[in-house]
Amino acid sequence: MLFMITILLAILVAVNFLLLRFSCNKSSQKESYSKPFVVRKQHQPSITTSPASTQLAPTGS
Repeated sequence: MLFMITILLAILVAVNFLLLRFSCNKSSQKESYSKPFVVRKQHQPSITTSPASTQLAPTGS
């Protein structure tokens, strides 16, 4: 029984290595990557009507 489990595991490991060896995606073509085109929006200044508050809000702790 122990001998059969050992043989079975050895066969499964061998099949795993064979699948690993022959299932790799080999690509011989080199893809050329160009720089991405960046769309920039014109920056518009933000208008604030009230000054930022410096007082901290209560946290309850």
